[in-house]
Amino acid sequence: MPAQGWHGPIGGLREAANEAEEAAAKGFGPTGHRVRSHTVGAVYERECTRLTCAVMEQTPQAESERPDPFDDPHYRTAVVDILGALAYAELSAFFQMADDGHMAPTHGLKADVAAFAASEFAKYQALEQRLIDIGVDPDEAMAPFAPAIDDFHQRTRPADFLEGLVKAYVGDGIAQDFYRELAEFIDPWTRDFVVGVLTKIPERREFIVATVRSGIDADPRRAGRLALWGRRLVGEAMSQAQQVTSLREDLGDVLLGGHGGYGADLAAIGRMLDRITHNHTRRMERLGLQS
Repeated sequence: MPAQGWHGPIGGLREAANEAEEAAAKGFGPTGHRVRSHTVGAVYERECTRLTCAVMEQTPQAESERPDPFDDPHYRTAVVDILGALAYAELSAFFQMADDGHMAPTHGLKADVAAFAASEFAKYQALEQRLIDIGVDPDEAMAPFAPAIDDFHQRTRPADFLEGLVKAYVGDGIAQDFYRELAEFIDPWTRDFVVGVLTKIPERREFIVATVRSGIDADPRRAGRLALWGRRLVGEAMSQAQQVTSLREDLGDVLLGGHGGYGADLAAIGRMLDRITHNHTRRMERLGLQS
C-alpha cells in the first residue's frame, strides 16, 4: 500500500518519521542536535523474518539494573491496555470466524474454519489468564476497546465465504502485526509474552491461501473484487488501530517513551508502519491479489 494510504494522526506520524529518518541518516536528532541513539530507552535492532520481526535487544543498561517499570502506575495502565485490547481483538475474531464458517460450502472447510477460530480463542484464554495473574479484571481491561473493535467488524462484514477468508487472513493479520509491534516498545517480559501468544499458538490458516487461490482460478473475475476488499480492510484495520491508541493517554505516552523507560522515537514508529505495510503486501501476494 502506498504511503499516502496512512491518514489522521498515524499519517502525521508517518510524515514526521520520514523527516526523522533523514535526520538520523545525517547523525542528527529531530531538534538538529547530533545524537548517539535514536530510540528512547532500550535500543532495538530488528531483522524481518517470515511474518514476524525477531528482535535482538541491545540495552545501554542491563535489565536487572532497571527499576521495575510496573512501579509506575501509568506504565502499568498502558500494559494492561495492550493486553486488554489484544484480548478483546482475539475474542471478537473467534466469534467472527465462527459466524463466517456458516458460509463455508463444504463440511471440510467448515472444520478448517472451526480449527482456525479455536486458535483465536486459545490466544484469548492466554491473555485473559495473564490479566488475572497480574490482578486485573479481564472484563474491565477489555471494555474501553470493545466499541472500536466491534465497529471494525460491523464495517467489514464479508459478503461471501471468500471475503470472510480474506478478512481473516489480511484484516486480522494486520491487527496482530500492530499489537505485536506495540509490544516491541515495552518491557521484555510483557513483550515476550505477547509475541509468544501471537506466534507460538498454531493458527491453522494454511487452508485460506489454497481456498482463495482455488476460488480465483475457478472465476478470475473474483481477483479484482477481492483485491479491492483487501485494500478496504487495511484502511479499516489501521483506522481501528488509530482509535485504540488514541483512546488511552497512558498508552500513547508509553509508546513515545514517556513512562517506564521504554518506548520509541518517530523514526522507530515510521519503521514499524513500514513493516506492517510490507507484511500486508506479502499476505496479499500469497493470496494472488494485488495490494
